[in-house]
Amino acid sequence: MPASQPRSRARDRNNVLNRAEFLSLNQPLKGNQESRSSGRKQSGQAGAAGTQNSNPKERRQSQQLPEEDCMQLNPSFKGIAFNSLLAIDICMSKRLGVCANTASSWGSARSMINLLGITGHGIPWIAGTLICLVKSSTLAGQEVLMNLLLALLLDIMIVAGLQKLAKRKGPYDINPGLLDYLTMDTYAFPAGHASRAAMLSKFFLNHLVLAIPLRILLVVWALCVGFSRVMIGRHHITDVLSGFVFGYLQFRLVELIWMPSNTCQMLISIW
Repeated sequence: MPASQPRSRARDRNNVLNRAEFLSLNQPLKGNQESRSSGRKQSGQAGAAGTQNSNPKERRQSQQLPEEDCMQLNPSFKGIAFNSLLAIDICMSKRLGVCANTASSWGSARSMINLLGITGHGIPWIAGTLICLVKSSTLAGQEVLMNLLLALLLDIMIVAGLQKLAKRKGPYDINPGLLDYLTMDTYAFPAGHASRAAMLSKFFLNHLVLAIPLRILLVVWALCVGFSRVMIGRHHITDVLSGFVFGYLQFRLVELIWMPSNTCQMLISIW
């Protein structure tokens, strides 16, 4: 044992890492350790006190705020484009709503624009089609009228279903009328008047023999009915444009499921 102690001391002296200039690198100072440990304790105590005093709602908000900031600061290109187009649509629709109320720039023409919109309601068209069907005596006329009635019913159901799914409100806070509730046309997207006008104009152009002035007048009527809904503040521009598209698609659907004369006669005899 006495011989081993001098050997270990000699090894410690010969070890380079035990020199004075290397001690500060190998072993941190006690003062720094104490200051760091005390700082950590104080910060830990302060954090514990803060978490105890803070409410659970504040903690949830503090956890959600960074995610919301990241979403706002780093939006996707599709999100920026969609929001920009949506803002332009709302702005232009509000500017074109010149008959939204009596205080608007064209408020005096509101009653005339509403009268134009009534020509695109589904209830008057269904009632008129039924009256013509009762008075019709030709097989060809009954066939066209029965398919027209089918097209009107499909238009009401399809538009009502799409509006219930989208649930988009108009640019102005305007309550729907009685006829709107009857046809379930209570939301903005797509515009039911526009889809109905487009479908009817295409139907008549395809199945009735009309002169060129009447054909042009029919197309102008469909456009006026659609954009009259923007003027009174019930629909956006995109609602009307999408209504025109859906109206054309409904016409194509009716052409695909067109009922022949025998089927129409059977339904008329049951009715």
